[in-house]
Amino acid sequence: NKILKNLVVSSTDLKPGQSTRGHSHPGQEEVYYFISGTGVMELGDQKFNVQGSDVVLIPDGVFHRVHNTGAVDLYFVCVFDGKRNH
Repeated sequence: NKILKNLVVSSTDLKPGQSTRGHSHPGQEEVYYFISGTGVMELGDQKFNVQGSDVVLIPDGVFHRVHNTGAVDLYFVCVFDGKRNH
């Protein structure tokens, strides 16, 4: 991304059985857009199923983690404030 000054767009391809590390960003919001696959999203103390076409809004400072519970890759795109080093 060499055009936007404040937003970063990244993607993650989780293989079956994989999970992200889980983290939070005080002072930062984030959006996850799930493209394909199925899994479970942890958002604070909540856990819920996600699949392709789902959008998850992650509020400022809330812990989040994704688990691929399906049989195929879970692919999603993240949009976040580019000032964060993550």
